[in-house]
Amino acid sequence: MIEFLFFALAAAGLGWLLRRKQRQRTAAGSPAGIPGMARTPAGGGRWRSGRLYADQGAARWQPGRGPAVSLAGARATGVRVPSVREGISINPGSRIVACALEGGGTMEIAVMPLDLRGLLDAVPEATDRPD
Repeated sequence: MIEFLFFALAAAGLGWLLRRKQRQRTAAGSPAGIPGMARTPAGGGRWRSGRLYADQGAARWQPGRGPAVSLAGARATGVRVPSVREGISINPGSRIVACALEGGGTMEIAVMPLDLRGLLDAVPEATDRPD
């Protein structure tokens, strides 16, 4: 009987701590930027987690570690779902946006479907019309 009382008090204490932590996170608000995964060059390399920032008119990809990649002048060339093999490394429900960088390189950025519109606003889609 004493064990049940102890476990009930431990569960109540744990619930209180978890609820307190959740309230602190909610009060702090969500962090800036769009979370996702990226790899460069497109089709090769490792997927690295990071955030896409589109502040001050210039988009940039900030990986968790390492220098930021400027996306100024980059164009989105396509949107697709991940393959089965890619789904092991990234969330299989995400969408992958292929980008052509201004200097001639390529990059792929994977974001969740709800964040796709924000990514396409930051990195405009390429137009195939000749000027």
